Amino acid sequence: MLLITHRLQVRFRDCDPLGHVNNAVYLTYLEQARFNLWRAQMGFQARSAADVGPRGVGFILARVEFDYRAQAKYGDDLDVKLSLDGFGRTSLTYSYEVVNVATGQLVATAKTVIVRFDYDTQTPTVIDDGAKASLSTAV
Repeated sequence: MLLITHRLQVRFRDCDPLGHVNNAVYLTYLEQARFNLWRAQMGFQARSAADVGPRGVGFILARVEFDYRAQAKYGDDLDVKLSLDGFGRTSLTYSYEVVNVATGQLVATAKTVIVRFDYDTQTPTVIDDGAKASLSTAV
């Protein structure tokens, strides 16, 4: 189920000396799509590094699987399409397609496993039905 399409433009700093997007930068692209989704679904707000109080329950990246299909270059507009694959007891799995907007070419595919995590106790927490409903909402 497609939840969000996040459009971004490849920045000069995203590229390596060979002129294409560095492989590690794609993880940031996936993160941007997730955070925009969570902001729309749950009002997610990033915390300041200066905020040293209790952290509470949030999410933590547990696994990434990535397949590169084509090069993206400086100035390219990319759509990151994020879909929900399903839920585990404490986790959810997202699939992604990164597509070049101008050409329609598939640039990359990815999957991530995200764990609902209590940062104060440092333990995974169950994703209840209310959270599942919120996390299943397309925006």
